[in-house]
Amino acid sequence: MSAFALDDPFDRGSGLPRPGSVLRSAADSIPPSGLVLLAIFSVQLGAGFAKELFAALPPSAVVFLRIGAGALIMGAVARPKLKGMSWRDMGVGLVFGVTLALMNLSFYEAIARLPLGIAVAIEFLGPLGVAVAASRRRLDLVWIGLAATGVALLAPWGQSASVSWIGIGFALGAGVLWAAYILLSASVGRRFPGTTGLSVAMIVSAVVVAPVGIASGGGDLLQPHLLLIGLGVGLLSSVIPYSLEMQALRRMPKHVFGILMSLEPAAAALVGLLVLSEMLHAQQWAAIICIVAASLGTTRPTK
Repeated sequence: MSAFALDDPFDRGSGLPRPGSVLRSAADSIPPSGLVLLAIFSVQLGAGFAKELFAALPPSAVVFLRIGAGALIMGAVARPKLKGMSWRDMGVGLVFGVTLALMNLSFYEAIARLPLGIAVAIEFLGPLGVAVAASRRRLDLVWIGLAATGVALLAPWGQSASVSWIGIGFALGAGVLWAAYILLSASVGRRFPGTTGLSVAMIVSAVVVAPVGIASGGGDLLQPHLLLIGLGVGLLSSVIPYSLEMQALRRMPKHVFGILMSLEPAAAALVGLLVLSEMLHAQQWAAIICIVAASLGTTRPTK
């Protein structure tokens, strides 16, 4: 099992469905490994542009723009069908939506305080933990130790100006919520037909984020150029990458997909360097490599 729930039909970042035909024509001419790498960099570019918005809007307002755009897109492609749903089913959908909202809030608060590559590397411990918990291999103890070493190297023991304990706390919280999202998505998929559970979750997420997002963003949220960038963040972080991933999964083994996705923290660090001019020290690169290696280890198929 990889660090991701590969059968999960939901986008862990925005909660959007993975459209299977949006980029199908162009994707057919690209090798599946290339599609996965394009998807990875699309997600991280979305995060990078979101961080650029922090100069004009606080993180919670940017989250509101992203989730709000996701809810609108979701409403355009599928309406929730709640007929026959029990209160227990609705409760699961409610928890799923709250988890989605808090996960995004935590991650955006993390990248507001940490370089993008460091935040993603720490958040990655969530799905890595799910993968290890589902395994019974003794070798996974090595990967746990390697991941712990990575986190220790990232901690600001030397009072690094680029890393804060608060930022690390938000990134760890985002990782825990990502793990919860992966586990909940399986239950939501069983309880709700089609995209109904996803629609419910998106509506709940928008409602949860709206008060803090609107209060913090105020009238600035109505500026056309900010709205346009927010929509672009949603597309880069969800619709485009998951369209590419669905095409890749049709043409490659899932464990290979998981191995390639394990490169995401390194890709985030590279995007942080090129887009945000975030320079990392050798120790921080070593930490990211440790976490990537631990994730790669968990993706190895069981013999």
